[in-house]
Amino acid sequence: MHYVKSKGILSSRNGMNLYRGCSHGCIYCDSRSHCYQMEHDFEDIEVKENAIELLENILSRKRKKCMLGTGSMTDPYIPIEKDLKYVKKALLLSCKYGFGFTLITKSNLILRDLDILEKINKKTKCVVQMTLTTHDEKLCKIIEPNVCTTKERVAVLKKLNERGIPTAVWISPILPFINDTKENLNGILDECIEANVFGIICFGMGLTLREGNREYFYKQLDEKFPGVKEKYIQNYGNKYIINSPKNNELMDFFHKKCEENGILHNNDMIFEYLSTFENKDEGIQLSLF
Repeated sequence: MHYVKSKGILSSRNGMNLYRGCSHGCIYCDSRSHCYQMEHDFEDIEVKENAIELLENILSRKRKKCMLGTGSMTDPYIPIEKDLKYVKKALLLSCKYGFGFTLITKSNLILRDLDILEKINKKTKCVVQMTLTTHDEKLCKIIEPNVCTTKERVAVLKKLNERGIPTAVWISPILPFINDTKENLNGILDECIEANVFGIICFGMGLTLREGNREYFYKQLDEKFPGVKEKYIQNYGNKYIINSPKNNELMDFFHKKCEENGILHNNDMIFEYLSTFENKDEGIQLSLF
């Protein structure tokens, strides 16, 4: 872990990265890609030491309320968050100044901040997005070794639902020749139905590979799934978008099962919901349902 001074904290779309790098160890992580210009070891977490100060300065002066977001590049609930509490402080600022919040995580550490999430959601809107990739717990520990398993994440989704906090799930990535099966997809969808998630984001049954994360991924395949790297090279070469040979079949099943169970599965509609600010104090609530 190391500290840096940051010149800014919010992107043009009101997203933020309080940390850069990750210690979850997911074998497929796109954030390892060289295009993001991370000039330090991925596991050597970069901490923006003045992030909270910058955020309060912006929120205290920002006239138009909006949804804030984090987690698109780095899971906000990596282990160092237990001590540093940057995410917790950001959530408290969001609550203090009346902004909505959405975040993406794989960690059950989020339950530490459940009371704050609930307070934000009562005033405006707080949406938790959680990534699920495999229904098999043993496989989960292989491809996502240093974070809680799928069943633990589903328990988080259920707890959030009990507190009235809306949730969305990312089914991503699905790894060809590893977890691209109907059995796996059906198991994940059953968990989502049981947890009463409002929407599932899925761009296809596959993953993306580019310089930086491809090399790391292939190294992990050699260690954990001998012979599978050669299938990737033979079928995909250096392609960026890697679709499962079963993509069409699995996507048809995905959309049909979501439709049958009343789960939103239109990506554009879900993103519109995630980005729409709601002022519940004034009785103004925008909904897709």
